[in-house]
Amino acid sequence: MELVGRDDQLDLLRRLLAEPRGRGTAVLVRGAPGIGKTALLAETAALAEGFGHQVLRTSGAEAESDIPYAGLQLVLRPLAAGAAQLAAPHRQALDTALGHAEAGVPDVFLVGLAVLNLLADAAAAAPVVVLVDDVQWLDDATACVLAFVARRIAGEPVLIVGAARDGYRSRLHSDEVTSVPLGPLTDGQAAQLLADHAPHLRPTAHRRLLAEAAGNPLALTELPRALDASADPHVSRLPLTERLERAFTDRLETLPDITRGLLRIAVLDDSPSLAEICRATRLLTGLPAGTADLEPAVPARLVQVVGNEVRFEHPLIRSAIHQTMPTGVRHAAHAALAAVLDDQPDRQLRHRAAAADDPREPVAAALEDAAHRAARRGGIAAAVTALEQAAALSEIADRRAERLLRAADFAVELGRPETVTRLLDQALTGPLSRRQHATVVWLRGSFDEGLHSHASGANSLTALAEEMAAQDRALALRILWSAAQLCFWSDPGPEGRRRVLRAVERMELDELDPWRLAICAYAAPVERGGYVLARARQVALKEGDDGRAYRMLSTASLLVGGFDLAREFSAAGGVPLRAQGRLGLLARTVGADAWSALVVGDLGAAIAATEESRRLARETSQTMMYALMTATAAKLAALRGEEESARELAEEAEGIGLPAGARPVLATASMARGLAALGAGRFEEAFGHLRRLHDPADPAFQVALRLTALGDLVDAATHCGRLDAVRPVVAELEQVATVTSAPVLHAELRLVRALSAADEDADPLFAAALRADLGAWPLIRARTRLAYGEWLRRRRRSVESRDHLRAARDMFDALGAIPWGERARRELRAAGETSRRRTPDARDRLTAHELQIVQLAADGLTNREIGQRLYLSHRTVSSHLHRIFPKLGVVSRAELRAVVHALR
Repeated sequence: MELVGRDDQLDLLRRLLAEPRGRGTAVLVRGAPGIGKTALLAETAALAEGFGHQVLRTSGAEAESDIPYAGLQLVLRPLAAGAAQLAAPHRQALDTALGHAEAGVPDVFLVGLAVLNLLADAAAAAPVVVLVDDVQWLDDATACVLAFVARRIAGEPVLIVGAARDGYRSRLHSDEVTSVPLGPLTDGQAAQLLADHAPHLRPTAHRRLLAEAAGNPLALTELPRALDASADPHVSRLPLTERLERAFTDRLETLPDITRGLLRIAVLDDSPSLAEICRATRLLTGLPAGTADLEPAVPARLVQVVGNEVRFEHPLIRSAIHQTMPTGVRHAAHAALAAVLDDQPDRQLRHRAAAADDPREPVAAALEDAAHRAARRGGIAAAVTALEQAAALSEIADRRAERLLRAADFAVELGRPETVTRLLDQALTGPLSRRQHATVVWLRGSFDEGLHSHASGANSLTALAEEMAAQDRALALRILWSAAQLCFWSDPGPEGRRRVLRAVERMELDELDPWRLAICAYAAPVERGGYVLARARQVALKEGDDGRAYRMLSTASLLVGGFDLAREFSAAGGVPLRAQGRLGLLARTVGADAWSALVVGDLGAAIAATEESRRLARETSQTMMYALMTATAAKLAALRGEEESARELAEEAEGIGLPAGARPVLATASMARGLAALGAGRFEEAFGHLRRLHDPADPAFQVALRLTALGDLVDAATHCGRLDAVRPVVAELEQVATVTSAPVLHAELRLVRALSAADEDADPLFAAALRADLGAWPLIRARTRLAYGEWLRRRRRSVESRDHLRAARDMFDALGAIPWGERARRELRAAGETSRRRTPDARDRLTAHELQIVQLAADGLTNREIGQRLYLSHRTVSSHLHRIFPKLGVVSRAELRAVVHALR
């Protein structure tokens, strides 16, 4: 039957289905129950099949929402043969996730890449359309995978269309999906639909139903059947959804007892198997039950029997029957289902647990085991649910608490603060040991870097870690690591930092232990800078490290100013993290590389790494990390001369970081604003932004990051006549340099001493700065050349100045620091020499994402290897390269290597 009132939505979907190959998108249809979402998906399927597309279907179901990858099983069933062609790691991850193999824990993102490649390979034959109904009830693992795929199909002939009820959160951001809202039908459309479905209604009944249905299509088609029941004045005052459910349950009461029994079992079953439902119904009712006994429910439009499966006509029918089932009947039905599932122990266990009406420790212990099996398959949400059920059935108070705390720990992995809070609140209702209390406090601070969760911040966590050190050193170390991270994100003051430092040193860890080095770097980047750098260079991690240690060492090295070492650790750590699909940690590891590359001046690498880290941080719900990388992108845009972009990115970062007092975010955003003003020649404004980084009372003050911004501050002060105002800052950091060996600070100070010196002293100081080994700091070297050239020209030594200004111009051009290259050109003109214009390079012609692909292709990686590294399908990589080659004017990978080599 033709859909009424949905022409605009159908036109949009028809256009998307008719798009040229290689243009994928994701659509999310939202609306109230009964508004027509399922009907729209059915029409989309018919349109897709008419275009010759492959149609894959799945749907969420409340009964299956805790079964990991239950929804994905349905999507992939028609593609089973193609899975054999996947790369071995992806095939293994998919087999493990779907329960076909036992292996290591497959990260959900690795499963997502396997599914992406499977869909892309299938789409090579014909475009693929994936239809997902009742998204709000998908199991969490499937929802994660489909969201992951939806973000990466822009270059694939794949269309994903989901339908979700209003009021449920989506894993997709509004700018990553085409949103299609479904509202009520207009009065005319509603009247037409009602006339089509109930042509014999009397006028008064017709008007009443139109008013009560309020434009809801399901109400218009279902309420006429319940017209007599709705004469009850109490029913007419119920919300529409409840009236629809009442209409379905009233219909249920007209059916034979055996039919009602079959429907009640079907509602609770997490499988649509007709044979299974009949077997359980026989146990529940003690009566024979077969397919024929379901026939009365079909004309009542409650279910369909399709082959060997029972399908409810609408999700509201299922929920209505479930809600009206007496508690005793529900428990008995679950027990009947458990009794027929001897060959499926995990499903049997879920029904045994649901059938229990009082604590049962054997069932609780079995649920705990099932939770860990689910976690090994990547079903973290299922593990949370199973552990919470186990806690409810626990007969031993200590085991109840442990299960709730473990569930909360898993919920942290899922990024669900509301679930963590609920589980911890439950744990606090019973007796807890001191260790368990410590775990509660620690877990409460697991989101937003703990900035919103701890009233006294690092100090309270350090005290807790010290108390736990004798009982549980592993827990104490994790708590202390949280305290150390707070030293980076906030500022507990000198005494707070010293306390963290004393605590880790009392733990007597090996001096090369990555945890120890990272905690020292986060808590005392100046005082322990030399210690951390010296020992980090000695670390030789064991073969097979999972990437976590490398991540800690990379950020530790960054904070103590060893950016070259930070990049080495980031590169090493990224390999296992990419292979395992651990994108949350990867975002931080790549972020360390991005920040380091930016400070050094490797802007090509910084562009690619910043974009990837920012995208991954957002995808893995790491809000503050996303804000930090957004601020880093602003700083990068400022160095590139993209002033408007720098301002917008800085504003976005500050909007997240300022309410939380996230100092690294605010410091980096202030650097970006200062650099943008400096590049544009607004020196007074630049001075104002950069001075904030060195004021302890300012929220943009950050102990470690300020060490990279001294040269820019003094440059701005020199040009706006504020040199005297920054001399105390220079003197302070000269003192800091006697404590720390941070290479970047010493390189900055060599430049600053020359910039701030009296005329008679400046010449030899500039010469000394240029004689220093600044090979690892090309940006500082270029700034030194520019500053020396400017100093010489202003003292009428124009001929001498030209060599330095020319060198600065060429270095800035090569680095891609465009405003500084233009500044060198202006100085050269003033010195009597004209300059050629800068020739645009790959950084100017390509997006950040394209630049990353180009760099990997130039390194010799195949399209498939690039796809595995960047979590894209190899076909998407091929499409990108097909567009990139003309942009760069190259026709081969050999020419591409030459282009990229020029950037390095």
